[in-house]
Amino acid sequence: MKKEEFYKIVEKLILPLFTGSFVSGEEVSSSRDNEIAYGKQNSLLIKPNKAEEYRLVLKRGQPFKNLEVNLLKSILKEINDISELSIEDENYISNLQSYALEKAICSSISDEKTSSTLIGIVNELAKWASRTYEGKKVTLGLIINEAVSSEAEALHYSNIFNKDFFALLSDGKQSFVEFDKEGKLIGYVQISKIRAYPTISPHEYEVIARYCNDRRIGLILTENGEVLIFKNRQLLFSKRRGIWNVYSHEEAIQLLSYRGGYSSKDIRKAIYYTALDCAYEYSGGIIVYLSKDLVENALAHIDAHDLLDEKYYEIKKRLELENASKLYNLQNLSSVEELYSAPYDQFLIEQKCYKSQCLRKIIDGKPFHELNRQLRKELAGIDGATIVDFDGTIVAVGAILKIEAGSEGGGRLAATTTLARYGISLKISQDGIIQAFYADRKTGKLKNLFNVG
Repeated sequence: MKKEEFYKIVEKLILPLFTGSFVSGEEVSSSRDNEIAYGKQNSLLIKPNKAEEYRLVLKRGQPFKNLEVNLLKSILKEINDISELSIEDENYISNLQSYALEKAICSSISDEKTSSTLIGIVNELAKWASRTYEGKKVTLGLIINEAVSSEAEALHYSNIFNKDFFALLSDGKQSFVEFDKEGKLIGYVQISKIRAYPTISPHEYEVIARYCNDRRIGLILTENGEVLIFKNRQLLFSKRRGIWNVYSHEEAIQLLSYRGGYSSKDIRKAIYYTALDCAYEYSGGIIVYLSKDLVENALAHIDAHDLLDEKYYEIKKRLELENASKLYNLQNLSSVEELYSAPYDQFLIEQKCYKSQCLRKIIDGKPFHELNRQLRKELAGIDGATIVDFDGTIVAVGAILKIEAGSEGGGRLAATTTLARYGISLKISQDGIIQAFYADRKTGKLKNLFNVG
C-alpha cells in the first residue's frame, strides 16, 4: 500500500473513530516492528504492514485502550485484504471499506465464532431498520451470550429474524431475545432490576448496559433505525445515519478539562452524560462549561432575567452599572439603576421571572453534577442554553443568549460558538450529534474539540 493511500485511509476511516486523535508525524520503522505499538505520551505507532519503513504517530490526550487497539488491528487487517484485490473503482473500494469497518468492529469485541454471529445479526437488524410492522417502526433488543452453548438442534437466528412475529418479541429497553455465540436461540430475558454497576451509556439504555458484562453483547435497533452495541457495561458502537461511531467516552470527558486543570471530573462526567442523554432523546440542546477566569466576560451575553444564582446576578448588576456609567452611556444610567434597584429575590418577582423562580425551586441550590440525571437531561432540553460554571454552579438554564452581529449558522450554532470563547460549548443537534467547541486564546479562532455520534 502506498504511503499516500495509507494517509488517506487514516484520515477518512481511523481518526474519526477515535475521539480527539490526530496524526502528529511519522517515524522510521523496520520489519521487526509490529504494525501497531504503543508509543510515548499516549500515542500509538501504526503502519499498514510489517515491511513498511515508517510508522505514523497517532496521539490524543487519553491513553488508547486495549479495545481500541484491537479495533485498529482489525481495521488494518481488513483494509490490507482490500488493498491486495487491486480494485480501481473508487466507489466499489469505498463500499468495501465501509463493510470492512463493520466487520472490524464486530471482530474487535469478540472471538471469531461470536464475531461471525455478530456480523450476521447486525446485517439482519439493518434489514429491519428499513421495514415497518403494521405501519410502525420496529424496535428490537438482542443479547449474544458468549458464555453459553446451546444444543445442536436449537433454532438459529437466521431461521426466525425475517419472520413478522419476531418484531413483537422485544422492545430493546426491558425485554430481549438471547442467543449463544453461534447464533442459536437461548430464550427470553426480561431485565427489570439489576445491581447498579457503573456504566457509560445513554440514560434510557442504562439497564442493558449494566447487564452486558464482558461475556454478553447487547444489540438494540432503535425506532430511528439506529443500531447500538453494548459490552463491558458501556455503549461501545452505534450505527447512525448509516455511519459507524466508536464511543471514546473517557477521552471526551478528559477533553472537557481542556481550558484548565481546575476542572472536576464529576462535573465533566455530568456534562458529558447529559449531552449523551440529550443526543439519544433527540431533543437537541446547548451546554456551556465556563472557564474559571472568563465567567464575567460570558455574562455580557446572558440576560439578568435568566440568571439562577444570586452571585452572578450581583456580578451582572455591577458590570451593567459600570457600563452605564461610562460617558457615552449616561443616558441609560437611570433605567439600569432602576432595573437593578431591587435585591435578587425581589428582582425575580418584580420582573416576573417565572421560569427562573421555578427552576431555582426545582434545582434547590444544588450544583449541576449533584442533580438527578433525569432532571439534568430535562433542564438541558429546555430551549436555550444550559450554562454551568467551573465549580458546577448552574448559571442559567434555557438562556436566550445575546449574539453578536455577524454570527454565522443557525441560532443554536451561533449561540454555541459565541459562548465557546468563554469555556467549552457543546451543541447537541436534534439528530443526535454532539459537537464540542472552544476558542483559541491566542487567535480567538473557533476550533472543534471533539465530535460524538
